[in-house]
Amino acid sequence: MKETKKEGQFHIAKLEQWLMLCTCILMMMAVAINRDSKLFGHRIGQQQDVAAATVETSDIIRMSGDTIVVNTTYLGKDIQGYNGPIPLEVYILNDKVVDVKALDNIETPHFFSRAYEGLKDKWTGMSVSKASKLEVDGVSGATFSSNAIIKNVHLALNHVQASTVTKTGSDFSTLMKPKFIIGLIVVLMAAILPLFIKNKWYAIIQMLLNIGVLGIWCGTFVSYTSMVTFLSGGFHWAYLILIIMIIVAFIYPLFGKKQYYCTNICPFGALQQLMGYCSKKKIKMNVKLIKGLEWFRQILWAVLMLCLWLGVFFEWMDYELFTAFLFQSASPIIIACAIVIALLSIFISRPYCRFICPTGTLIKTSELSK
Repeated sequence: MKETKKEGQFHIAKLEQWLMLCTCILMMMAVAINRDSKLFGHRIGQQQDVAAATVETSDIIRMSGDTIVVNTTYLGKDIQGYNGPIPLEVYILNDKVVDVKALDNIETPHFFSRAYEGLKDKWTGMSVSKASKLEVDGVSGATFSSNAIIKNVHLALNHVQASTVTKTGSDFSTLMKPKFIIGLIVVLMAAILPLFIKNKWYAIIQMLLNIGVLGIWCGTFVSYTSMVTFLSGGFHWAYLILIIMIIVAFIYPLFGKKQYYCTNICPFGALQQLMGYCSKKKIKMNVKLIKGLEWFRQILWAVLMLCLWLGVFFEWMDYELFTAFLFQSASPIIIACAIVIALLSIFISRPYCRFICPTGTLIKTSELSK
């Protein structure tokens, strides 16, 4: 009888966990629709569909004197940067690329500026044929934005040459780059090996890899911006590392591995954990203060979620402290805050994870964890 009761309670708890996970997914889908009017690459709403259906040739390509101008607003509408599409105009004169101009987008200005300034002249002076085949590396610290710029330029050049547009979903060039391959190996190590290896020295090595490879080199981590961008734009091979992270963060807890992502993969969590090893002396915090800070984290999360649902202050998503790893383009204030948190971690265990992190709060909410 007792066993039957325990089994019933277990099944109820699992059902509640599944329902909470589904609720969190629906919440984030609503944010994606609210911000980009898109879900998994499909436009939501009749007005957007009608607009897309009435695209004229002149909306894509036009003449400005002797110069051909290709606008990728519609050609590249499914190419996602960090926050959304990055339309461009590519100028071609006498079969040579003479300019690449950025159009309005919703990227974070300092991220986009770094990518654009680093790439805009890469194709200048080249023939259309040569430029369309040029392999260009993304700008470190602004990977998503720079990859989107590169794909938009290639789309424009391909359109001019043969009016056949490259499919973003079938572009496997990203998969062959050393950064992607090594990043994929590291995230798979972090997702699998800690399940079987309980060794402190291995854990330290893995944390260093998470920080160096996933955080600083690849600039990939679960954050509100990355989740909303994925839900809005849909699957692309470039997102594979991120998708593995999301699966670990939200699916592993269903099988008893709560906060696995935060503990074993998150680069900023790893940084705080390593800093905590620097000193055995810790600041003792009384129970009331800890509970008060935990309440602060939940209230902060609720306020920020309300902003997203109301369609205001989307910008906060770009300023979670994870972006400090993109130090070449991150805000100096964010880098300074990240350094302060890292130093504070020497004396207080993982303070950002425990008392601030909005993404961590969403993960904990989805797994019914306080």
